[in-house]
Amino acid sequence: MSAINQPPAGDPVDEWRESAPYWAEHHETIRQMFAPLTRALIESAAISPGQTVLDVAGGPGEPSLTIAEIVGPKGSVTCTDAVRGMTAAAEAEAQKRELKNVRFGQCTAEALPFPDNSFDVTVSRLGAMFFPPGSFGEILRVTKPAGTLAFAVWYQSDLNPFSYVVTNVMSRHVEMPAADPDAPGAFRFAELGKLAGLLRDAGDIDVHERIFKFDIAAPISPSEFWAMRSAISESLRTRLTKLSDDERSQIGREVEAAVQEFFPNNQMSFPAQMLIVSGRKSDRSNR
Repeated sequence: MSAINQPPAGDPVDEWRESAPYWAEHHETIRQMFAPLTRALIESAAISPGQTVLDVAGGPGEPSLTIAEIVGPKGSVTCTDAVRGMTAAAEAEAQKRELKNVRFGQCTAEALPFPDNSFDVTVSRLGAMFFPPGSFGEILRVTKPAGTLAFAVWYQSDLNPFSYVVTNVMSRHVEMPAADPDAPGAFRFAELGKLAGLLRDAGDIDVHERIFKFDIAAPISPSEFWAMRSAISESLRTRLTKLSDDERSQIGREVEAAVQEFFPNNQMSFPAQMLIVSGRKSDRSNR
């Protein structure tokens, strides 16, 4: 697929463009970190061999590539992202794994370049929190009648030390303004019923939600965690660049000390909670 529907300069997607190289660099660690969530999302979407699946905001390739292995040669996966750097990384990884049933395209969630009723299943893992208005109606449009949809989003921030430990340290050094609960951001849909309500408002769909608990785990040390965490987050990178070398070093030391309890045997394992919202589009619906 060609690069399409590129957001204009100054769009919030610019932040993801700048982050894409870091996500590509750390893609294997990120894949391991969220592998249990990928499996849970696939289970909630009831993905099976032979299906056609759309992954919206697929980043550097997951869950698209795992799904491609499940649907097999008789099925297909279309991996999309608003940032070309992300889809390029996903495509390179697909070639490395010799996966032939995946297509790639650059587009935004509110302007999907596909005909009505194109896919058996549509999913997004940790992307829906950033979707612009109108995206969920568009996602329903391209999903077939009786097709399934599934979205994984962060649950409450105070239950996810992967996020709050770093935030707590940063708040001691820089001003951390209160987040607008309705603005695009990691915890935009952390409240039960919020994303489910938007999906119901978007069209004729039967919606379910569940809290999924797992460990964000990977064989990395606290220092490697901080190197990754401070790279893949645009907001962290921006704040850190405004500080002196000494201040950045101090923050790094404090983060590494604060996360020690989540690194048994010097390997990362954060308890995590996500919200998985899934549903089935009405078989009477044409969009």
